[in-house]
Amino acid sequence: MTTSEPTWLTQAAYDRYAEELEFLTTTRRVEIAKEIQEAREDGDLKENAGYHAAKDEQGQIESRIVELEALLKSAEVHEAPQASGRVELGTVVSAKVAGRDQRFLYASTELQGETDLRIFSPESPIGKVIDGLKIGEKASYEAPNGQQVEVEITNVETFES
Repeated sequence: MTTSEPTWLTQAAYDRYAEELEFLTTTRRVEIAKEIQEAREDGDLKENAGYHAAKDEQGQIESRIVELEALLKSAEVHEAPQASGRVELGTVVSAKVAGRDQRFLYASTELQGETDLRIFSPESPIGKVIDGLKIGEKASYEAPNGQQVEVEITNVETFES
């Protein structure tokens, strides 16, 4: 994730990501370097599956470190906004979506793990059309299959993490 826009996080989510970053940049980097060295000592690198697996994992770790650094740098840490009857980032939204009742958190997907609620981000098709809507207001968006999907906001609540 490389974004210049701020990402709203709860303090718990921020702390969890900071802890993961600390683990990856200290403990895990040392462990994977040791695994690579041990695999290198096993001989021919062309046919050394352990070496190639460790190098692949090292690449994944370094990629995740870059992602976490960008996330934490762009993070805005504060409690969820108090519900005001208007959809805003960090609120729990109840809506009729294509005629079906749904309840979800309108927030960054980085909050996955903070809630059992489904999360729709501002970048999602539904997120793009509901931002700022008030209870009773409707909007529609085009689903990936080309169908128009109508959304009616039925309630907005404060998110309790």
